[in-house]
Amino acid sequence: MFYKTQKTWMVLLIVLFLAAALIPATGMAASLEEAIAQAPKGAEAGQINMQAEPGFLGIPGAPSPSLVIGFLWAIWVGWIFSTVGAFGGIMAGVGHITVFGLADYGKGFKKTAPALNKLITDSIRVSNQWLVGLSAAVSSFNYYKMGRLVLPLGIALAIGSVAGSVLVPWLTAGKVSLKAYLGYFGLIVFVIGGFLFYETTPRGQARKKEAKSAADAFEKSAIKGAEKSMDASDMGVQVKSWSAKKVEFTFYGVEFSFNPIVPIIGGFCIAGLASFLGIGGGFLFVPFLTSIAGLPMFLVAGTSALTVFVGMIISIFTYMVVQGVTIYWPLIGVELIGIFVGSMIGPRTSKYIPDIWLKRLFVVLALYVGLRYTTKGFLGYSIVPPF
Repeated sequence: MFYKTQKTWMVLLIVLFLAAALIPATGMAASLEEAIAQAPKGAEAGQINMQAEPGFLGIPGAPSPSLVIGFLWAIWVGWIFSTVGAFGGIMAGVGHITVFGLADYGKGFKKTAPALNKLITDSIRVSNQWLVGLSAAVSSFNYYKMGRLVLPLGIALAIGSVAGSVLVPWLTAGKVSLKAYLGYFGLIVFVIGGFLFYETTPRGQARKKEAKSAADAFEKSAIKGAEKSMDASDMGVQVKSWSAKKVEFTFYGVEFSFNPIVPIIGGFCIAGLASFLGIGGGFLFVPFLTSIAGLPMFLVAGTSALTVFVGMIISIFTYMVVQGVTIYWPLIGVELIGIFVGSMIGPRTSKYIPDIWLKRLFVVLALYVGLRYTTKGFLGYSIVPPF
C-alpha cells in the first residue's frame, strides 16, 4: 500500500510538470515588443540593430546561441545535478550567462533600455529553471527506483517550497537588474560552498556518524557488486513510520528520523531564495539535508531532486503564466534533450564516487562559481577565468 502511495505521488508530480510545459506563455509578448520599440536603435552597445538577424528572444542583433554547444552543456548540467543533487541551476546559469554571452548582452541595456535589461534577466532565470526541472524529474524517478529517495522528507520540503516559489516571482519579476542578479547569485553560492567545505573536514564529519555509517555500507555494497544480487527495496530507503510529528526510516540498516515541520519551514526559505536566483535550490537543499537532516550524500541527490522538481513546477508556472516571462525555445528545446541524457547517466555513475568526494566536488564548484559571479556582479569583472 505504501509503495502504491509513493508511486502515485511520483506520477502526479511528473504530470504537473508536463502540464506546465503545455500552457502557453503569451503575457510577456507585448512587453517585450514594447521594450524593443523603446530601446535606442543603432549598432552600438545598448542599442538594437534592426538590420541584424534576430537572435535570443527574437531580438535583432542579439546573440544566437549554438545549439550544439547548448546540447553538450546541458548533458553536463544534467549529470552534475543528478550526481550531487545540486548545481544544475547554477551550471545552467553559467551556460546562459557566460557561455552564450547573454549577460554581457543584457547588461548593455542597463542605462539605455532598463526594461529590456530586466526582461532578459527574467528570461535567463526561467531558462535555468526549465533545465533543472527536467533534470529533477528524471533524477527523482531514477533514484526512487534505486531506493535512494526519502519520499516523506522530499514531500515535506516540497510543501514548504510551494509558497516560496509563488511569492518571490510575484514580487521580483521585472524588478531585478542583471548586475544585482549576478552579485547575489555568486555571493550566496560562495557562502554555501564555505559551509560545505566545513562538512568535509574531520570535525564536520565527526558530527555525522549515522550518515557516515550508511554511506560506508552503501559504498561497500556498490564496490562489491552486491546491488546486483539483492533487491534494492531490501537495503534501500525503508519508511518505518510516517506521521505529522515524526518520520522514521532506514537506509542500509541505519536508522534516521525527522520532524516534518522542520523541512517544511526549510523548504519555504530555500525555495524563495532559489526562485529569486532562477535556479533549482539544490545547492541549498544539499547542505540542509546533510547538516540538518543528517543524510549521506547517496540519499541527498534523489531527495533534493524531488523537492527541486516541485519548486520548479510552481516557479516556472508563476513566472511564465502569471508574470508573462518568455524564453528562447530553440535553445531550451535542444538543452532539454541534453538534460535528459545527462540525468540518466548521473544516478548510474554516482554510486561509484565516494561520499566524501561527492561533497568535495560540490565544494569546488561552489567556491569557483561563487568567486566568479560575486566579483563580476559587485566589482564589474571576474577575478577567476573566464575574465
